[in-house]
Amino acid sequence: MAKCPYFEYLLVIPHIRVQNANSISSPLTHGFPSMTAFLGLMWALERKTTEAGVDLQFNAIGVVAHSHEEQVTEGGFVNSLRLTRNPIDKDGSTAAIVEEGRMHMEISLVFAVQSLTLLKDLTQAESLAAKVRDLLSQMRIAGGSVIPSKAPRYKQQPYIVAFENDDTAREALFRKLRLRLLPGFVLVERQDLLEQRQTALKAQQGHASPLDAWLSLSRINWHSTANEDPAKKADWSHDRNGWVVPIPLGYGALSELQPAGSVANTRDKETPFRFVESLYGIGEWLSPHRLQSAEQLLWYADSQPENGLYRCRNDYRPAETHHFD
Repeated sequence: MAKCPYFEYLLVIPHIRVQNANSISSPLTHGFPSMTAFLGLMWALERKTTEAGVDLQFNAIGVVAHSHEEQVTEGGFVNSLRLTRNPIDKDGSTAAIVEEGRMHMEISLVFAVQSLTLLKDLTQAESLAAKVRDLLSQMRIAGGSVIPSKAPRYKQQPYIVAFENDDTAREALFRKLRLRLLPGFVLVERQDLLEQRQTALKAQQGHASPLDAWLSLSRINWHSTANEDPAKKADWSHDRNGWVVPIPLGYGALSELQPAGSVANTRDKETPFRFVESLYGIGEWLSPHRLQSAEQLLWYADSQPENGLYRCRNDYRPAETHHFD
């Protein structure tokens, strides 16, 4: 099973304001950018740091959401996306409208990195973190633009934390670091909840699939218990426990790997190509103070081209197990 790559340092870029980020994370989910977008950001940032002569190897990324505002209409049971007015066509007619979900957010990014430069001279950590912050401010984050933060200046300063090899020392250091990420929420993977829900549904239905479990966890299921006294109202309860959400986890192959340049209209003519579809799972938003290690915060790539799997993974394991009756 995949495991979070080893790292020696955490690079924290706190309180980044992003305007008009993509809130549609997959064909079936919305509300916050997909973790694939942040992994793509990490790799793009690594290429930029390499070009700038900054010695950093990026292994994983964590995202702390401090605030978010999805651009949707307010009021009523069904919300609609606030769409932009696109330029007219050459003949003066109105261009076709393609719905684009947008959101404003303030986030902190936590990168798991390694660096020979820092290993030799840790005093360069402050200047190195500042260079990365400057490069990041020139980039797009999930399609959104980075704009000046409203947070106090001292809260905007990037920093690097050095981790020791001892597991106990690493966890003790992270317990101090996580407090600096408050208030906010982090997204973790909850594959265990999906398995538990499928087991519970099988006990009731006998043939429940992972899709049935995913759909069940994606909604709030209300149940009524008829009271013995007909004169009294029925008791209603729901199975929602925590801030559990459906999330995309990456991509699965739909076709064989095609040679570079053999498929028309691809973005890159030098990279092999294949058609894919989204993979889905269950996530949960948690406050950082509930995490026990940095690995529980971080997301990393688990690519298996031979199996047609391009997946994001997170190593969160709950201290207590949710039970579904």
